[in-house]
Amino acid sequence: MARRKMTNRRLAALTGMHENSISHIKNLDTLPEIGGATLERLCVALDCTPGDLIEFVREGDRND
Repeated sequence: MARRKMTNRRLAALTGMHENSISHIKNLDTLPEIGGATLERLCVALDCTPGDLIEFVREGDRND
């Protein structure tokens, strides 16, 4: 979002998601369950792939 200078409001409008949902996803350390359709809408709106949005970190490798 930052690279594309996109606000929560703009991303919400492009994806059909609520602004609060966008904010919630951005502020979590762990990924909530996101369906394929939602992930697709986010990727289309941000012109990216799921790998650009999600980083896999094994539980033992986390710096909590």
